[in-house]
Amino acid sequence: MATNRRVLLKSRPQGEPTPANFEIADAPVPEPKEGEYLSRTIWLSLDPYMRGRMAETKGYAANVTLGDPMVGGTVGQVVKSKHPSFKEGDFVAEYSGWQSYAVSNGSGVMKLDPGGAPLSTALSVLGMPGMTAWWGLMQIGKPKAGETVVVSAASGAVGSVVGQLARLHGCRAVGIAGGKDKCDYVVQELGFDACVDYRAAGANLFKEIRAAAPKGIDIYFENVGGAVQAAVVPQLNDFARVPLCGLIAHYNEMQMGAGPDWRLLLIKRATVTGFIVSDHFGQMEGFWKEVPAAVKAGRIKYREDIVRGIDSAPEAFIGLLKGKNFGKLLVQVSEDPTRR
Repeated sequence: MATNRRVLLKSRPQGEPTPANFEIADAPVPEPKEGEYLSRTIWLSLDPYMRGRMAETKGYAANVTLGDPMVGGTVGQVVKSKHPSFKEGDFVAEYSGWQSYAVSNGSGVMKLDPGGAPLSTALSVLGMPGMTAWWGLMQIGKPKAGETVVVSAASGAVGSVVGQLARLHGCRAVGIAGGKDKCDYVVQELGFDACVDYRAAGANLFKEIRAAAPKGIDIYFENVGGAVQAAVVPQLNDFARVPLCGLIAHYNEMQMGAGPDWRLLLIKRATVTGFIVSDHFGQMEGFWKEVPAAVKAGRIKYREDIVRGIDSAPEAFIGLLKGKNFGKLLVQVSEDPTRR
């Protein structure tokens, strides 16, 4: 008999998460009520924002309650339905969290066409990360041909799309990533103009960014914070735009350290805009018009870093916060019948 394998939040991390903060537990597979369906999870997305949901302090969304499954975007297949809009066999993008089965009433769920694109892309380039990249760059950054766009975590699910979009809109795209292999991928595979390896650069990070962006920086897509941010902010051009997407360098800190030099932001008349993409899911007409076609035509490429089995999620997530993943990090929870 099938069981519902779940990864629960056992305790709240003090600094970096450890395996002890999670508990793997089996439960009976839930039964859908009238107006609900039961889905089998195929793909689970692991994302940096989940670290904030593990905390006790209030964030922009509700934190995970101790003893509950960790939250997360998923792709599943309907296995039993009492919902008029969903039938057995349908593929769905939903938010079922770290578990192998889930019941849903269909709210916020999107049906997927398995013939249109691989199911996993609903959690990567054609899902939340791709939308995040498009919204931050196009709606906040507002790129103009000839400008210089710098993006941190450039080989990741969001950053990789930012740089490729920048190139499609006539900009110079400069990535910042950790490791030669990631920088080679960003330049040779994704077509960025340059990439700075912040780990190898060390104390010369400022100079290497200056060499890669000699005309200064018009748009800085911020995913990291920390030393990278400190090296970038003084190189912003006047009236630069900074889409503030993430600060992964700080997520495990018990207390935030010093931020950027706000005097420089004043002098440069820079615009820094923090954003959460879920606030804008209803405003994605431009994304759907541009990105799927570019992916299909090969003008936007993507990479997946796949681990297998729900039990692997805690270790993979801990590695994500340390930059160990290469591309969009996914857990394959069960067989994907559309993959050959």
